[in-house]
Amino acid sequence: MKILGLELVPLNLPLQKRLQTLGVLHYTYSFLFLGFLTFFIFLYLLLFTNYYFIPLAYYAWYYYDRSVSEKGGRRSDWVRRWRLFKWSAEYFPLELVKTCDLPPSKNYILACHPHGIMCQSHFINFASEATGFSNKFPGIKPYLTVLSSLFMYPLFREYFLLSGSIQASRASIDWVLSKEGSGNALALIIGGAKEALEARSGNFQLRLKQRKGFCKRALMHGASLVPVYAFGENDLYSQVPNPEGSKVRMFQDFLTRILGFSPPMFYGRGFLNYTFGLLPYQKPVYTVVGAPIDVSKMEEPSDEQIDHLHGRYCKALVDLFENHKLKYGLTESDHLVFH
Repeated sequence: MKILGLELVPLNLPLQKRLQTLGVLHYTYSFLFLGFLTFFIFLYLLLFTNYYFIPLAYYAWYYYDRSVSEKGGRRSDWVRRWRLFKWSAEYFPLELVKTCDLPPSKNYILACHPHGIMCQSHFINFASEATGFSNKFPGIKPYLTVLSSLFMYPLFREYFLLSGSIQASRASIDWVLSKEGSGNALALIIGGAKEALEARSGNFQLRLKQRKGFCKRALMHGASLVPVYAFGENDLYSQVPNPEGSKVRMFQDFLTRILGFSPPMFYGRGFLNYTFGLLPYQKPVYTVVGAPIDVSKMEEPSDEQIDHLHGRYCKALVDLFENHKLKYGLTESDHLVFH
């Protein structure tokens, strides 16, 4: 049924479908608004109420606990197994596809592509157990690395810490790969903020040519590199046209430099309608975890060694994409492009 051009969600939608929508609404709105909401609530309590001691006590705790996001985090298996995450995975649906074993005697860097608008599949796959990571890779502990700024907001930081997420920083990566023993898998979203501005259906361009820091870290710690590609991640939202050189893109690039994260102008469907809103489209995403590239440890790798590993990685990623693209709805003419 349509009203004012909006295609409304049927009233007789099965309960399970509504729960799935609730699950993806939880992730989407938490990602977009929870940090700002908690910040302003704490600011209000501090300045305009008699409950100022609550934010003061929290910020004292925050100061004491501020480094934990760079020292392995503080995961909770109970939080990672919330039904909300399971419902979110079922909404699309999301599927984590294993191609080979990851022996727990080693550490790994899972290099994830593409970034997408909100990294929906990467968060659900690696910061929760909704798609069965621990069952598929027994003995491996995943750590999703996210922007450092996300750990600045009160309570919001606890949400990410309890999911097993840590800061995307050199210190954080070095800690997990050197001080947490073996069987750790760092999920790094390689393309970063810039790649989010290019997340649209049919786009297979990845920002990878100049992204070599993850290769250096792999060499320094002898961590195996694992290519990961999420087929369908770029299909979850529509984005306002923003080609390079356009006024929209220049404004977005300016904000990215100032804020540290990109502000894509996107839209999807709504909670009560299928036409327009902030929820992602209900399209399947298949995240394929490739074979590990074994890496010999070198405390001070040279530029040539880093470039060589980067070349091996790029080839492995292309092979992964080409070997699975037809299975997941792409065509022979679809190819990865690195820039």
